Amino acid sequence: MSLTERSQHFEFGENWREYAKTIDDRRIADAIAGLEKLFPDGVRGKSFLDIGSGSGLHSLAALSLGAERVLAVDIDENSVATTRQLLSARAPSKNWNARIVSVFETSPQETGTFDIVYAWGVLHHTGEMWRAIEKAASLVKPDGQFALAIYGKTPFDAVWRAEKRIYKSSPHAVQWLMRKGFVTTMIVAKLARGKNPMSLFRDRIAARGMNSSHDLHDWLGGYPYETATVDQLSTRIGAMGFRQTRAFPMRVAAKGLFGSGCHEIVFARG
Repeated sequence: MSLTERSQHFEFGENWREYAKTIDDRRIADAIAGLEKLFPDGVRGKSFLDIGSGSGLHSLAALSLGAERVLAVDIDENSVATTRQLLSARAPSKNWNARIVSVFETSPQETGTFDIVYAWGVLHHTGEMWRAIEKAASLVKPDGQFALAIYGKTPFDAVWRAEKRIYKSSPHAVQWLMRKGFVTTMIVAKLARGKNPMSLFRDRIAARGMNSSHDLHDWLGGYPYETATVDQLSTRIGAMGFRQTRAFPMRVAAKGLFGSGCHEIVFARG
């Protein structure tokens, strides 16, 4: 697999382009709240690198919170185009740039270094997660912060990796059937336990910041796919010269039978 070749990856950009049509003040407020949770001391006056910008929503949130400069990068031209469209509409006078760049093509010399490097739910889809994490970490300034969200390890990782490979390569009609089958299975499982099946969709929306249809397509198609435990992330990123400052481990539901959440962790350099 060529890690910088977009055709080897799920078409996240198409999903983000459609999702961006639903972005409103409430979703922007939710994104701002998500950054405030990760960075309680704020981002005002800081440089912010958004790796895997997707719709551009979190770049917009950083600018809304007073980030001095934002660079948004993504391997997918649809994501970068969507990011540019959103920021042009919502933050036209702010200091931002959006580029088509793979994390593997970044370096401190070419890309620069930043007060905050933010990679939410991205680096586990690169095909070489740990090397991607190393590349992203190298872009953090001394005393800067590195925030990332990585899928948590579950006993069903191999099953989900196979499912995602099939889904990515399937026609849209087959993907539609797979989505319907997954939703039906989740609803039946909830009802069998006497639970309200609507809680499934509320929980996923709250955890991922997307609406349920775009989130489901993103989850089922997200290939390449890798996972890690909190201890693995803390140990390996710690060995790069970072210390963990905040952590929000995923909530494990049925030990991964219906998917995995993300560990959200913030590290400080030095």
